[in-house]
Formats: sequence, C-alpha cells, structure tokens
Amino acid sequence: MKLTYMGHSAFYIEAGGCKLLIDPFLKNNPQCSIGPENLPHIDYILVTHGHSDHLGDTIDIARMFSSTVICNYEISLYLDRYNIECHSMHIGGSFEFAFGKVKMTPALHGSSILDGNHVIPGGNPGGFIISSEGKNIYHAGDTGLSMEMQLLRDAGIDYALLPIGGNFTMDIPDASKAVEFIRPKVVIPMHYDTFPLIKSEPERFAEAVSGICSVEILKPMQCIEI
Repeated sequence: MKLTYMGHSAFYIEAGGCKLLIDPFLKNNPQCSIGPENLPHIDYILVTHGHSDHLGDTIDIARMFSSTVICNYEISLYLDRYNIECHSMHIGGSFEFAFGKVKMTPALHGSSILDGNHVIPGGNPGGFIISSEGKNIYHAGDTGLSMEMQLLRDAGIDYALLPIGGNFTMDIPDASKAVEFIRPKVVIPMHYDTFPLIKSEPERFAEAVSGICSVEILKPMQCIEI
C-alpha cells in the first residue's frame, strides 16, 4: 500500500488494486501543489463530512473519472444532483468494496454544505476505518476528542490519521489523549498549518506520544509505503 499526504486532511491511497482519495481538498488548499487534472484515475473518493475543505473537489474529480463517492446518506443526496455515483453509509456501518472493507466511525463536528448563499444540512460527520492488504487505516475526519475512541483499540489500527490543529478539531493535548485511547502502531498528524487559525507544532505532538506509538510527520505531497 502507498499513502500520500496532500495537505490538510487530504490523502491519496493505493490499496487493493484501487486508487482512493480521502477528503480531496486540492485546488484551494495552499499545502497541495497539484489539482484534479494532475491526478491518476481515481476509483473511490471517501468524504468524511460536507465542509468545503473536505468535500473539496469531489464533484470535479468524480465527474472526471466516474469515481464512486463513499459518504453519508445526506451528502450522497446532494451529490446525486450532479449524477455522481455514491455509496452511502452511516456511523457504525461497514461494507466490503473492491479494495477492502470500510467502516464509518463517529466524529464530533459539523457537516453543512455551502451551496452558493445557501447552507444545506450535510448529515452527521464521521471518520473511516479502511481495511486492506492486512492493514487498518483510521482517518478521524474533523473531530474533537471522544470517549468512543477507546473502542478503536480493539480494531487494531495500524495507521491513525489524526487532526492536531485545534480550534475546529482536537489540539495537541486532546490528540495525544486520543492516541492513548486508540493505541495505533503509527500516527500521522493532519489538519494543521493550512491556515493561521490552525497553526500547530507536529514535533511537539510527536514528543507527547513518543512512549505510545511511532509518529510519521509527513510533508505535503510526501508518499510512504505502509
């Protein structure tokens, strides 16, 4: 498996013979150096919630590649107006896809979609556990710390992608507590430094969890094999 951090909360993953994007915020993402036109063929797009820095370029990318979008039911209704193929899920649900299994997990956040001057309800925010090629990747989405994260310890998370930027999501102390709850093998910090309001220090986060798990601090567009 290959995982590329595209800045903010966006990730590109090659797994199970498929190419996946999570929260594809590319064009307006100051950390991302490529746009949708530079992507390889994308089979699936996973969207954690409806905010523009996560739904991002989903519509353009899905139209370009006829990608299937994995998201909650309410976001799938919104995307249906663009004739985009969706597989809708909700928290606690799981499904076997061509690349592996996806389970939707809780997140404490909002999910509204801004459509011009209109705000459209975007259902419940969530996260995803992606199980493929013997590895379990947890993308937390935008979330505050929650006691439900303790349940993830039983999921055997290999890589946890956790927000650390604060203000809209967990900050470093709360993300460190989340690591104690989840006990992943490796954690990758995300959702920080994109904008001044979520400025953070990933090295300080790595130090805080050094006795619990390994930390991979990825630069935007950096790729690792997992």
